[in-house]
This record gives sequence, C-alpha cells and structure tokens, in this order.
Amino acid sequence: MILHLAPLDDWLADPGRPYATASLLTDGFIHCSADEQTVLAVANTFYADAREPLMVLLIEESLVEPMVKWEAPNGTPPEGATPGVLFPHIYGRLNRTAVVGLEKVERGPDGRWSGLTPWS
Repeated sequence: MILHLAPLDDWLADPGRPYATASLLTDGFIHCSADEQTVLAVANTFYADAREPLMVLLIEESLVEPMVKWEAPNGTPPEGATPGVLFPHIYGRLNRTAVVGLEKVERGPDGRWSGLTPWS
C-alpha cells in the first residue's frame, strides 16, 4: 500500500478521469509516501497551513497502471521522516481503480497534522 496526500477537492475534481496532480507536470510524477509517519511528515512540511479536509489516498501499488519507482527525495527528507526513506513516485496519471480507500488527516491539539482516521 502506498499513500498519497491530497486536498479532498483535488481528488473529487474530475472523478470520471484518471487522477493527476500539478506535480505530474512540474516533476514528472505524483508524489506518494510509504507509511503514515512519512505522510504526516510531508503534511506538516508542505501542508502546514492547508485548509481541511486533507486526505490520504490508499493506493494498492499492484493495481497502479503507470510505472511506480521508489526513489530518494530530492534534497533532505521532511522533518519527521526516517533518514534514508524512499518515496514511491507514480509516473503518469493514476487510474482510480488503484485507490482502495481514503483517510482523513487530523490535526492534534498543537495544530500539527497528527494522525489518520477512516473517511466515511
């Protein structure tokens, strides 16, 4: 299972088409994470001021149609990520059939993103 962090509105924007992000155009791939600790580190680094709801797409890697490559980050990994962490990158538009679940990212009392809860 790989995890992709996204504002809910981005995921819902065009449900009849494969999912794409701005990073697909700028970086050539969709950024993903391997586990909850890493996805929360990414959320707190890049989405600290994001408005809720912020979601995590649960992606079954074996169902992803574009190529998935596990790669080191370009630069230092986000604070809170394990040193030497590899990130799964999806090199193309994500087929929605590979998304097997959604979880909501929750803030803790300190305002930082602190955990995931099932989306209902």
